Amino acid sequence: MAQEIERKYLVKSDEFKQQAARSVRIIQGYLSSVPERTVRVRVKGDKGFLTIKGIGNESGASRYEWESEIPVSEAQELLKICEPGVIDKTRYLVEHENHLFEVDEFYQSNQGLTVAEVELTTEAQTVNKPSWLGEEVTGDTRYYNSMLMKQPYTTW
Repeated sequence: MAQEIERKYLVKSDEFKQQAARSVRIIQGYLSSVPERTVRVRVKGDKGFLTIKGIGNESGASRYEWESEIPVSEAQELLKICEPGVIDKTRYLVEHENHLFEVDEFYQSNQGLTVAEVELTTEAQTVNKPSWLGEEVTGDTRYYNSMLMKQPYTTW
């Protein structure tokens, strides 16, 4: 089983954009958004993906994740049958001190929200935070994309 270990943070400034190696637009929806198993469909640039995630552990930093690339045309078709509430965002890839941060700037009903995730090899691994990183929100389910689809940031 593939295990995802990551920490999630709010982003407090646009400073990260100058440090980004690249960016890509992402549109995603959920075929299932129950906490025990989310099934996500994603169009990322010109590629399609199907992802299944399990429920997080007690800290919220680790959970099962399986992902497979699918034809973008199939992903676009699957988006049509997803639960209401599509996620629209740009992902920026920013390297900082041997860590890769994925910074998501959200649009539409999640406009104004920018979060960064960093994948780790263990939960105990430490990360030197860049200056543009704010409060840690690891384990706060409000910031899960599957929850942002149901309760968008602009409605908080």
